Amino acid sequence: RPFLLSCCGPRAPVFQSIKNALHAGAFLSIAMGIQGMMSYVVEHKQFFVDLQLRNTKIIIDGNNLYHRLYFDVNLDIRHGGDYDSFTDITHKFFETLTLCNIRPYVVLDGGSDASDKKLTTLKERAQEKIQEAFSLSRGGGGSVLPLLIREVFKQILTKLQIPFVQSFSEADRDIVSLANHWNCPVLTFDSDFCIFDLKAGYCPLNYFQWRNICTFKESQDCYIPAKCFSLERFCKHFSNMNKTLLPLFAVMSGNDYISLPAMEMFFSKVRLPVDGCGKKFKKHIRIQGLLNWLSRFADPAEAIENVLKYLKQHEKEETRQFLCASMEEYEPSDVNLQDFFQNGLYESEAAKKLELPPWILSAFAKGILAPFISDVLVLKRTILHAQVENIQRPSSHVTALPIRQVVYGLLLNTSESSFNASPRKHPTSSTPTLCEFDRFQKALRKSLVQVAPLPENFCSDQYSLTTLNEVPLADRLQLLLNTLGVTASVLETVPALLQLPVAVTCFWIRYSEPKVKLQHMKALLLGIVFGELHKILENPEPGALHAEVNQIVYDQFMKWKDEKSQKEVLELDTAHIFCQWQCCLQMALYLNQLLCTPLPEPDLTRLYNGTLVHRLYHELKSASTPETLLSTSPNMNQLYCNLVCAVRRVIPTEFFQKKKAKSHKKKNKQAVKQVLDKREASTLEVLPSCSTNNRFTTFMMED
Repeated sequence: RPFLLSCCGPRAPVFQSIKNALHAGAFLSIAMGIQGMMSYVVEHKQFFVDLQLRNTKIIIDGNNLYHRLYFDVNLDIRHGGDYDSFTDITHKFFETLTLCNIRPYVVLDGGSDASDKKLTTLKERAQEKIQEAFSLSRGGGGSVLPLLIREVFKQILTKLQIPFVQSFSEADRDIVSLANHWNCPVLTFDSDFCIFDLKAGYCPLNYFQWRNICTFKESQDCYIPAKCFSLERFCKHFSNMNKTLLPLFAVMSGNDYISLPAMEMFFSKVRLPVDGCGKKFKKHIRIQGLLNWLSRFADPAEAIENVLKYLKQHEKEETRQFLCASMEEYEPSDVNLQDFFQNGLYESEAAKKLELPPWILSAFAKGILAPFISDVLVLKRTILHAQVENIQRPSSHVTALPIRQVVYGLLLNTSESSFNASPRKHPTSSTPTLCEFDRFQKALRKSLVQVAPLPENFCSDQYSLTTLNEVPLADRLQLLLNTLGVTASVLETVPALLQLPVAVTCFWIRYSEPKVKLQHMKALLLGIVFGELHKILENPEPGALHAEVNQIVYDQFMKWKDEKSQKEVLELDTAHIFCQWQCCLQMALYLNQLLCTPLPEPDLTRLYNGTLVHRLYHELKSASTPETLLSTSPNMNQLYCNLVCAVRRVIPTEFFQKKKAKSHKKKNKQAVKQVLDKREASTLEVLPSCSTNNRFTTFMMED
């Protein structure tokens, strides 16, 4: 790091104060990526080189990819997501890479680092997503990803055997290190990669034409047309600018999370040269002007000295140290991802300093544990993602709070005795709490959550977090089932891969507000059966019975799914109820993963189809057509009945019957509804009994 040392000089004491200020959020401001940089370079075609990508490794920014794939094809974002359609698109993407002999390596962001320096940025982004979710709920625009999309994406990568790693914190610098080690391009859509010095360049996702695969006439080899951002062309455009000046440009412009107030003083006084910045690029006048200005200097040290000339005397030293420290964010990381992909070893100095259990660090790197777990463990805080729901009601995440509290208890290792020792029920200074950021009406609100007390055996040294992976399976399973309020016997007739979703469904019905109706439950379970039907048709067994009937049933379900209209008014309470189910499932997944999967992890790619489930709910409100249709397929009907029976064992039938109406004005209307409710409830009694005599018995989990 010679240029950083030369421009900063002795800096240890001041650098520590800068780090402290960063930790306190004193200098943070909001600007995701370098403001305006991506649109600026896209408008200058001379910065790019045409590529015909084939026969190469490629490093993929996983977070960018799943965002791009989901939003580019206009998939559902108002009904909780269509994970099956996303799965199909993602499969096609990686199949195309295979055709061109492009070997992908996916790198995913982890949690926030120990400094939590991006907290301000993350909170503002969360606030923006709340506003977008509200707009979508009212028929407006917005871009809010479905809640489980990251977990679905990881399952797709695993199924396709695409190698991937989850960085301990932000992945950018890890990506740069690996790409330069292998001398291969990076695929992302992040303006920070215009600053990194990449040997083989950066391919923006919007120029990666994977749907437009081409073939060489001579060899018939396939390739993907793409464009690669050329740092050399970019610097040449600015009078052969020294590329080591670009990190300083990024910091001065305001990158992902850095914006120094003193910079505004600089920009108010300096006269930036904007030669060649015509009307077309007027909105980028500061970017072009700053780059022109910086290109006059030989290196960052000289440039920083000239920046300081415009500042007050008492600001100079602090600003110097801040600029130097911030530029280090654009240096490659010390993590050797090649070692991970070749030998399964992930070593990070930042992670080592936290002294976390080795099995936890390994699970993070392999993506087995989510960034949510990392944030709780390292920072004692989490930010819960916004959904398209009824903004007049409490956040859907409230329903899953009891599950989260158990997760917090495991991570912070709290026992029942530590709670019982306190004479008061309210949190005290000795009661472990955790900070949650969640939606309250249209705003992001911070709240302190008390962790749940755990059984004594989970809090002894024998069962601490360090050795949680060694706890007997029976104990881990019992804690999971107790948290969800079900017993092992309830799940006996349920296929193993559906046992966790069914247990979650029982939990959801008990805790959801507004109250779950019978049609909500049926629509959800029918949607799950539809996912299983898809798998059967996709991989039929030789000589399978009822194949034609199954296809007819599947086609009709697809018609119901396709009947939805983007202009259709969203039924807010229904959306809210199904959002709560996803929240419960998400937290149950995290708890199951933390407990080293005492229940098999469900296949999320076909488990929930928001568009279809909403449509089925409306169909069931007026008739029982979906159930009648399903009854023509013996295996699928039996599976559906087994799922319903499992729920029946936990939720009494009368739960779904409405109380008598008190208002005389609405007496007739309520009487009709009561008849319908009784008719629906009675169908639970006449469904075929639970059975294990079907093909799903092969998936049963042994007690």
